[in-house]
Amino acid sequence: MDGLLAGFRKNRTKIWVGAVTLLLVFYLVVSFQRSILLLTDSNLTAKAIGAAYLVLPVVGAWALIRELMFGARTEQMAKVLEAEGGLPVDDLPRTPGGRIVRAAADAEFEKYRAEAEAAPEDWRSWFRLSCAYDAAGDRKRARASMRDAVRLFTAAS
Repeated sequence: MDGLLAGFRKNRTKIWVGAVTLLLVFYLVVSFQRSILLLTDSNLTAKAIGAAYLVLPVVGAWALIRELMFGARTEQMAKVLEAEGGLPVDDLPRTPGGRIVRAAADAEFEKYRAEAEAAPEDWRSWFRLSCAYDAAGDRKRARASMRDAVRLFTAAS
């Protein structure tokens, strides 16, 4: 039982991603089915709504595939960095609530920003910069930096 619980804790994120993915796929299938039903209706308004509604599963499937590939590449890069000993160490001080102290994250951020500026074609520096942005609370820039890292990693592979 302890092994099962440990396995769950270790793969908690993957389990949640799988559950959300299944729910989204179910939603996309139902949306597709409803759009087909509307397209086969004799009413022109229903056909127009069905055609417009057909866009939803297409865009949803594209977004789902894109995000799953992004997550897989990010995990792949993390494993490479871990094997090389290049993952950033999470030793920043935290508040009693568990949040990273912002001033410490900002100070650490400068180190990784300088590294990325010095080696703009190295995916490793962009990966670490992304982690620094995330620690500093800037999720939008963290994601953009990780996308840059994925792009460089894919080009290097």
